[in-house]
Amino acid sequence: MKALYTATFETDETGTFYARVPDLPGCITTGRDLEDAIDLITDAANLWLVAAEDHGDPIPSPTPQHELHCPDAVALTFIAVDTLAYRASIDSKAVRKSVSLPAWMAALADQRGINCSQVLQDGLMEKFA
Repeated sequence: MKALYTATFETDETGTFYARVPDLPGCITTGRDLEDAIDLITDAANLWLVAAEDHGDPIPSPTPQHELHCPDAVALTFIAVDTLAYRASIDSKAVRKSVSLPAWMAALADQRGINCSQVLQDGLMEKFA
């Protein structure tokens, strides 16, 4: 899933940045500066969405920024989320899957040094995109 959500940012008297995604309940974090807060809230939003996908929970649509009601001191920015790319970056554990190929195809792949697992992974990533 790819989407653009709005993140909000506020600072306190210590200079800590508080970030949240209003559309994703409980999706909040803090950062030492704005760049850190943007990175952390993007990670938190991706994780929130991956968990929702895994549990079959409803995923809220992004609210247009002009419809968000925020105090003047709150900064807004878009964050790009991509749950497929996020999953690929955090879960690279290999899982054995048994697949069937015609004998001639398996033999030809072996002769040509083709890694069938890699071809399958590449093909699935293309299908997911």
